Amino acid sequence: MLKHRTKSAKEPDFVQVIGAREHNLKIDEIAVPKRKLVVFTGPSGSGKSSLAFDTLYAEGQRRYIETLSAYARQFLGQLERPKVDHLRGLSPTIAIEQKSASSNPRSTVGTITEVYDYLRVLYAKLGDQHCPKCGKKVAAQGAQAITREILALPEGTSVTLYAPQATHRKGEYRELFEDLRARGFVRVRIDGKIERLEDVTALDKKKKHSIDLVIDRIVLKAEDRARIAEGVELGLREGKGELRVDTGKGEVLFSESRSCCGIAFPELSPQSFSFNSPLGMCPSCNGLGMRDEVDPALIIPDPSLSIRDGAIAPWATAMARGEGWTARIINGVAKAFGVNLDIPWKKIPKAKQHAILYGGGEERIAIRWGKEGSTSHGTWAMKYEGVVPNIERKFRETASDSARELYRRYLRERPCDACGGKRLRPESLFVLVAGKGITEITEKTIAEVAAHFESMVLPPSDRQISAGALLEIRSRLRFLLDVGLDYITLDRKATTLSGGEAQRIRLASQLGSELSGVMYVLDEPSIGLHARDNSHLIATLHRLRDLGNSVIVVEHDAETIMASDHVVDFGPGAGLLGGSVTFSGTPDELMASESLTGLYLSGKRRIEVPKDRRTPRAWLEVKGAREHNLRGIDVKIPVGVLTAVTGVSGAGKSSLVNGILLPALAHALHDSADPIGAHEAILGLDAFDKVIAIDQKPIGRTPRSNPGTYTKAFDMIREIFAELPDARARGYGAGRFSFNVKGGRCESCGGDGMVKVEMHFLADVYVPCSACDTKRYNAETLQVRFKGKSIHDVLESSIEECREHFQAFPALTRVLDKLVEVGLGYMKLGQQATTLSGGEAQRVKLSRELGKVQTGRTLYVLDEPTTGLHFDDIQKLLAVLQRLVDAGNTVVVIEHNLDVIKCADWLIDLGPEGGARGGTLLAEGTPEAVARVAASYTGRYLAPLLETRKARVKRAVRAENGAPVAGEA
Repeated sequence: MLKHRTKSAKEPDFVQVIGAREHNLKIDEIAVPKRKLVVFTGPSGSGKSSLAFDTLYAEGQRRYIETLSAYARQFLGQLERPKVDHLRGLSPTIAIEQKSASSNPRSTVGTITEVYDYLRVLYAKLGDQHCPKCGKKVAAQGAQAITREILALPEGTSVTLYAPQATHRKGEYRELFEDLRARGFVRVRIDGKIERLEDVTALDKKKKHSIDLVIDRIVLKAEDRARIAEGVELGLREGKGELRVDTGKGEVLFSESRSCCGIAFPELSPQSFSFNSPLGMCPSCNGLGMRDEVDPALIIPDPSLSIRDGAIAPWATAMARGEGWTARIINGVAKAFGVNLDIPWKKIPKAKQHAILYGGGEERIAIRWGKEGSTSHGTWAMKYEGVVPNIERKFRETASDSARELYRRYLRERPCDACGGKRLRPESLFVLVAGKGITEITEKTIAEVAAHFESMVLPPSDRQISAGALLEIRSRLRFLLDVGLDYITLDRKATTLSGGEAQRIRLASQLGSELSGVMYVLDEPSIGLHARDNSHLIATLHRLRDLGNSVIVVEHDAETIMASDHVVDFGPGAGLLGGSVTFSGTPDELMASESLTGLYLSGKRRIEVPKDRRTPRAWLEVKGAREHNLRGIDVKIPVGVLTAVTGVSGAGKSSLVNGILLPALAHALHDSADPIGAHEAILGLDAFDKVIAIDQKPIGRTPRSNPGTYTKAFDMIREIFAELPDARARGYGAGRFSFNVKGGRCESCGGDGMVKVEMHFLADVYVPCSACDTKRYNAETLQVRFKGKSIHDVLESSIEECREHFQAFPALTRVLDKLVEVGLGYMKLGQQATTLSGGEAQRVKLSRELGKVQTGRTLYVLDEPTTGLHFDDIQKLLAVLQRLVDAGNTVVVIEHNLDVIKCADWLIDLGPEGGARGGTLLAEGTPEAVARVAASYTGRYLAPLLETRKARVKRAVRAENGAPVAGEA
């Protein structure tokens, strides 16, 4: 007998990358270890994402798609082969990128994690229905079960059986009474009073009546079982499945068809608990939980004004003009309600204020039309609907987008009155499992829900039914806890999640799949995490690795870098100056190297704490902030300094700054219609003349956008080219030098420089345009040159080169100087906006703000500006922020990065935890003051960074001598 031995090839231990040239990469060869935690780091724009996502992940996806049939491939988005010569040892790849979870307002944390799907199954199979009106348990019961329940009453109890005929309905009911008499029935109960049928002819048809047929009256005895059973069957038949039993101490409604208090309850199914299904959604808000309603506070922004001076914002224009139809209506309202148009709104009696805002009921007002004394004038009576109903009606009926935006400024999103923001219909809300409704579960944080399901006790039969659903729910909750999302509630909208939170949710789902042999590529998973919670994330990444996977993380966080197995450092600079591997090895080897990252990790280079903190010149006060989890706190924000709002994830930082402060100032200073979070008042607004939010969103959505177009530098360059002698001789204007306008651009490619060739079931191929050779302009336009460079040559030049080239034009060089100052001198002026990293996009926006004339009264708001930034980039960012403050402005940043926090002038620390356990003001003051607050996690991690250089040296010497170091475990 022959023995066949299969010799299996050993899986390679490295991914071999040879000749990587994607974007700015210049890598001849690199070996990335597999089944390890590998960190790609380096300055912003140095090529980390180009290798991780645009090369390794893209090629892994492309190779997987190529294994499918040609028929299947034509339905999938095909990926272009990355610019790499060879890739060996590549595993199947999964990317967990830094992007929002969903833009759908119906998506919640529960739905995207699938926890809610299993909850719906659990409630459909185990749920006990209760009546929303009376709260009693509703269940379908047969005649035998009802008989047993009646006989369980004490012997001698007087019982009356009724069969409902009509419940609170109008009518005479002549035919009903005649039919009942003809079939031999004797008594009925009409509106609570028992009467003989022979005495009843007809009822008042204008009134609502409740009619019950008297089936039997009996004093309970054991030998009367047959009589009771017969009466129950007759009552259910006559009552169409319902029977009322009066025991003398109260009535009980029994039903064969799940009904109570006139409500018929459907058979439970998972769709009964879906706010996306008509079977489960609240009919009033269609399952959204929120409705747009007119907010009187937005209609009356300043109660100290009179109506004539514009107290009622929608009437302000008409009052200023003093004539027109609206002005006539206002005068008619004032006369009808006895309102003085010249006294402050706050002094008008409340009843009259209510009449103006909500209408005067059936009362009509007199409207004068035409000029007094003319042949065509008179008075017209009309019903006044009120300011609020008028705006609601117009918003609902208008088909004009501009009109809707006009009315929307008076609307605020509020919880639906019918469901209280819970999204489900009442019949679904009153289904209980272990005494809890499904929304009582989803309103809890992940940590609270996990504790509930761990301690939940079910009957043996229910345990068997629910075993599968409970297993999935508990495992998903455990993985969410592992990635540090214990503070998030299941009903939180996916649109409110930060990029880091959404990424960690996807990371938790990958942990749940427990795949092995996969290459995971993650983009800065530490974003949005407080220093306290980093250890949870690192443990999760190690667990993913220990399952036999390769984990590649694009990251700048020092703790994550030091916890990795291997580090690849890119640089030495960014853009054209980057794209090379400056180091590849262990974290300890990196610290001993002279690479830029290694210098910062070893402490040879560091971001120093400012010697002096600025003193606030005034205060901006938020009173009674209670948006989301904020607990009615009062917060003072200093004017004229750099302020960092800190705290653990979910503590309420974004609710305070982005939910209340930013929209409130935008509304007051720029007449914005964005909804403002719940608060009592904001004081000190007069310290500012504008508010600007600078985020990391792309500067453009198409490849046609670039730093030149965003900063308007390219507009100036086109004007310069239009003034050249060659251009004037040919009659070329500035539009001739735009690749977005017909005339000067190459029409073969539409100014793109590339032509798309559709390959059907293969990936579309982009080839250089044969007419312009990627130069985007036609030959005639390219003949116009300034100092030897065509308009195309200028777009391909770096910003630093452009500054030298156009140094004779102060207005242009001023814009380019600002781009260089924020560290973007390496970038091409015409680099496509879609290829910019988040940090680069944010710095382009910052440069644009720096280029504007400074009034010294601007509030800048930045939400985690260090996202995607290397230590060296943070140094540059801080220099820009300090310059803004030095110009007299105020800068507020939401931040977890300790280097930024230690350099701020003032800290506002929220906490102590996230979600329901957060929302309080833990500490405020200088970083040194916050570092001394024992309850502050931020202070605890900040304290060692505030040491003086002398103290650090002393600390290092003590550590070398083996002495215990204060503050270290």
